[in-house]
Amino acid sequence: MRGFLIVGNKAFTKPFNLNDIPGAGRMDILCRCTSQALFISHGIRKDVEVYLLLLGPPEPPKVVMVRGEEVKRMSPDERNVAGHIRKALGIECGGDWAEVHSGVYVARKSLELLLDELSNRYSIIYLKEDGTDIQSVNIPSDPLFVIGDHQGLTEEQEGVVEEYAIAKVKLSDISLMAEQCVTIVHYELDRRTCFFEIR
Repeated sequence: MRGFLIVGNKAFTKPFNLNDIPGAGRMDILCRCTSQALFISHGIRKDVEVYLLLLGPPEPPKVVMVRGEEVKRMSPDERNVAGHIRKALGIECGGDWAEVHSGVYVARKSLELLLDELSNRYSIIYLKEDGTDIQSVNIPSDPLFVIGDHQGLTEEQEGVVEEYAIAKVKLSDISLMAEQCVTIVHYELDRRTCFFEIR
């Protein structure tokens, strides 16, 4: 399995206007990351889970989880993904995962609680510009990549992530958009998998 955790520091935690997705705390970034994480040409990655940690107003924190092996009726366009997130935010939830519909879940979890849960299933990797080049890192078979939104992680959030992360990894020497990071991670891991299968 591969996982992606995207932290949206301003992302709304209530249903929002689909005609102004960026105005919902830059929800557009989270939508594009979700699309890049899950979709391939004419298909969907079954071995991927996406976690969107929403920390904006009015009811933070909330986490929307999308499971590639279960999700249905989702398409790659930003508005469609946003519609699924919007529906999830209309569901009453607590600390346990509440199913919204096939493959989409929502819960109330802080960054620390979420990482504590996910660290039992994944090897946590923090994507950061001052990390070790990904091409020099041996990525385990069960990675979960933590990515900040356009603002990145706060100092406090970084401290929490670094408690759980087995590595801090960079993808480039220049600043990249969050969704570009997701695409490059898939490229790097796909390439390694295909290389070993061919050999």
